[in-house]
Amino acid sequence: MKRRIHELIEGSPSERIAVIDDDGRSYSYADLDRISDGIAQKLRGHGVRGGDRVILLAENGMTYAAAILAISKVDAWVVPVNARVTEHDIKNALTHSGARCIFYTVDDSSAALAHSEIFGGVDLGQEDCGRIVVSPVVEVEPEPVEAGADQVAALFYTSGTTGTPKGVMLTHANLIFAAEATSGVRGMEEDDIVLGVLPGTHVYGFGGILFPVWDAGATIRLMPRFEPKRVLEVLSDNITLFPAVPQMYAALLKEMNETGVDRVETPLRIVSSGGAPLDPNWKDEIERRFGIHMHNGYGMTEASPTISVTRLDDLRTDTSVGLALPGLEIKLRNESDDGAGELCVRGPNIMKGYYKDPDATAKAMTADGFLKTGDVGRIDPDGAIHIVGRCKELIVHSGFNVYPAEVESALNAHSAVVQSAVVGRARDGNEDVIAFVTLAAPVTEPELRAWMRSHLVSYKVPLHIIPVESLPQAATGKILKGSLTSVFDDKLRQLDLEKNA
Repeated sequence: MKRRIHELIEGSPSERIAVIDDDGRSYSYADLDRISDGIAQKLRGHGVRGGDRVILLAENGMTYAAAILAISKVDAWVVPVNARVTEHDIKNALTHSGARCIFYTVDDSSAALAHSEIFGGVDLGQEDCGRIVVSPVVEVEPEPVEAGADQVAALFYTSGTTGTPKGVMLTHANLIFAAEATSGVRGMEEDDIVLGVLPGTHVYGFGGILFPVWDAGATIRLMPRFEPKRVLEVLSDNITLFPAVPQMYAALLKEMNETGVDRVETPLRIVSSGGAPLDPNWKDEIERRFGIHMHNGYGMTEASPTISVTRLDDLRTDTSVGLALPGLEIKLRNESDDGAGELCVRGPNIMKGYYKDPDATAKAMTADGFLKTGDVGRIDPDGAIHIVGRCKELIVHSGFNVYPAEVESALNAHSAVVQSAVVGRARDGNEDVIAFVTLAAPVTEPELRAWMRSHLVSYKVPLHIIPVESLPQAATGKILKGSLTSVFDDKLRQLDLEKNA
């Protein structure tokens, strides 16, 4: 039984390719083990101890991949942070985590290099993947080290879209279970080459993609940034699995429309979506253009991250997120008359808790050990799960429940709309339905409103449909809905004045 995440690579043929870097260099499983050993030795020499927290300030690349295993080998906690965050974000992570030091992937990320100049960087020498640069160590108290797999492996900070970010403690056992279960239901094999373009510092790219690849003894091809044109080119080059968030698929469709590409020939056997609700119109278009069925899944940071995925032998035409992973229990809490309720999950992938926040941990769990996901879902008789919205995003307009995903789906079906985001706004004891859209072609608000009236019941039609140049997004492409009304406050005020004039 594996006790540490670095043991995921044990048993894979040493000569097999584990990582293909963005510069085209290939690293075998033997290379990955050797390089991570070298980094671990350098970290110990620098003063990193078991139980220390180490911020991995990174973008995707071989150094990032090897550093994860190295930090595990030292028995420290990896704290993944996207190198493109602000100095303020890094200071917050340093303060809350009590990190011993910062590890910068300077050769893979100009942003990480810039931060190393601000926070200080010590060059510990060279490995085959590049320079090993770490900030000076600071005096902090290490956490206790457990011999078993319940030792914390990673500390992830949630995006904070609905409040202050919390540090999610994921154990080696959590991550190993999720990796093994995910690679199993996805039928991953040694010959698979998976495109890793999602940020590896996000739990989806970390626990939902990288670790299942290594559990299967497969290969991951890492790209530090999502560029639609380049992704389309790379997908034609021996890639067999492509996991992404829905917004990435929307960007690929936009690129194809702009360049007049109707079909893409690839060796892909699986394309899958996760991280946000999948729009059925995007699903249909991806399937048509790629000539392959699109799978779906669901997870969250607190679940390491995978909770459910559609099965390979179930080619669903809806946007269900599939069945729960084997070994997990799912139930609905506070179920309403329409059969929807808050999804709750219990199993070996559920977090140890929120770091330094026992009250928040207690609020997130039920008395019988289920994690309250905060997502509203329905469950079919066969166990298939459907996500209909976030508990906090549910809009109650004139006494009726409005689920943003349904309104967004109707908007996205319009040929001029690229992306949409729908939120509620409290006003005069009611909640308005407000929509923001990015466009691929000119269209007026009355035209969009007429479209919506023909697709939805009247109470679901947005009060305002606001065209914008871009929507605020996290590094994964996930739309930051919590900031929409404040970012576009001036436009909302103007529309309110015009409507009341």
